Amino acid sequence: MDRYTLQGSKYRWLLPQITDRATLPALASSYNLAIPVAEILISRGFTTRALIDEFLFTTYDKDVHDPRALKDALKAVERIELAIERNEKILVFGDYDVDGITSSALMMNCLLPLGAQANFFLPHRVHDGYGISTKIIDRAADNGYTLVITVDNGITAFEPAARARERGIDLIITDHHRPHDHLPDAYAIVNPNQDDCTYPFKSFAGVGVAFKILSLLYERRGLALPHKAYELLLLGTVADVVPLRGENRFWVRYGLSYVNNCVDSLSLVALKKNGKVSDKPLSSLDIGFSITPQINALGRLEDPRQGVKFLIGSSQDDVDEVARILLQLNEARKAIEKDIIQDIVSRVQAGIIDITREKIIVATSNQWPPGVIGLVASRIVSEYGRPVILLHETSQGILKGSCRSIPALSIFDALHETRDLLVQFGGHTVAAGLSLKKEHLPAFKERLESYIGARLTADDFIQKLKVDAHLPLPDLTSKFVHDLEHLEPFGNENPVPLFCVKNVVLVQKPTLLKELHVKCMVFAEGVIKPLIFFNRPELYTELLAKGFEPFCVIAQVSKNYWNGKLSLELIGVDITFSTYDEVI
Repeated sequence: MDRYTLQGSKYRWLLPQITDRATLPALASSYNLAIPVAEILISRGFTTRALIDEFLFTTYDKDVHDPRALKDALKAVERIELAIERNEKILVFGDYDVDGITSSALMMNCLLPLGAQANFFLPHRVHDGYGISTKIIDRAADNGYTLVITVDNGITAFEPAARARERGIDLIITDHHRPHDHLPDAYAIVNPNQDDCTYPFKSFAGVGVAFKILSLLYERRGLALPHKAYELLLLGTVADVVPLRGENRFWVRYGLSYVNNCVDSLSLVALKKNGKVSDKPLSSLDIGFSITPQINALGRLEDPRQGVKFLIGSSQDDVDEVARILLQLNEARKAIEKDIIQDIVSRVQAGIIDITREKIIVATSNQWPPGVIGLVASRIVSEYGRPVILLHETSQGILKGSCRSIPALSIFDALHETRDLLVQFGGHTVAAGLSLKKEHLPAFKERLESYIGARLTADDFIQKLKVDAHLPLPDLTSKFVHDLEHLEPFGNENPVPLFCVKNVVLVQKPTLLKELHVKCMVFAEGVIKPLIFFNRPELYTELLAKGFEPFCVIAQVSKNYWNGKLSLELIGVDITFSTYDEVI
């Protein structure tokens, strides 16, 4: 779709240009949708009834595919069945992030009811590092395990796979990260991103791959999966920020319906209470911003095994104790993130990081906890519109860290071009992890700068907002919000819609909250609505200086629950005092 452009205070706006706007009322009427919601569908490429129906109406038959189409899935399930039959000891090896923790909990939650002699191990983020190791394989063999199943890791476990064969262990790798040029020599590898895997949907989180295997296992036994499986699938899928399209969209919708209409598990009750979302139906955004950051804190517990025990726990006292620790850890995490962000901003302001010439931000410190730098990297990408790599320096001179990228750059491909300088790496297009020796950092940075410079243009570094629809303030009604819910769940590849509200004026002077957030009331076309900008304190000065001049705002629509009552407000993203009608 061609789009109009307009420069905002921080972002370049890409505004929808629907050439035949007369079609909007007809489309809206045929689906009984508010006109701005119909405009979202068209601006996102759903321009025919077939495409709209496919997106709006998810069904099991249409969106869920046979797990047998996953390469090695049947082979893996048959090996698990044999292990259960023979009472073999099974070790589930996970990861310390939300996807890895929920994947491990899912495996245990589904294997134990079948009589499996299963146990699990999650590596410690600092002491063990990411992924399965030969040390873990040796420990498993010494303790009599004959089957090891990885979840959310293992696709680069070349040495551990070889050691497993030496020690008589069958290794089943279940993963979703992109494979390297060759694969580990494992008993079975279940990963839809293998070149020769015919499974039509490729974008599962690790928990999604584990779920498909377990659904096949239960199907072959004529059993229904435990209800908890759908909750864990929901949490892990949303947390890992995989695309919420296709099969992921179906399962997240299914999971949200389940958790909002059934009795909550002990762990979810505790997480909702901590996240202050107990008094409302959960959305994918609640899970992404209020629930899963707490689960991420589980990976920072001294014993990350507590995370799995918490998620599938049946003891109220045990769950409450971990929930109390999680609340403390999550608050501490926020403070640490704030300090790291300020550290990096200070380096930019001092010119130590020169964003006028550097195409990627690479920063290191021995003071940054490795468990939070991935979250910080995402914030820095948003702030400066550059790919970001943040690295924790260990006492052994190894730099371990996280990468986050911009839409124009595949960070996985960039790392692949520097693989001779890396100890290890893995991940996806927009997010990855890596480690390298400290002495290789200058060459690594230089290589990345050259790689990016040869592929990206100056325009790729301009931060842009792809606006979905125009929203007159009188259209901001309960009917509109109800219709907007048909587009949920929101997340990766189905982002929260951005609306352009034009020619609003302030009703009164804005208020600056906590020196960070700007709150105001705006008026247009006979309607007054609250508007708040989070983490945009510079707009306070700009709005004060302009007084009561009309301006245009890009905003999201938010449902605010307070004392059981629902109200609507605008979450502002950017503004411009340019006259909208001069551009469009």
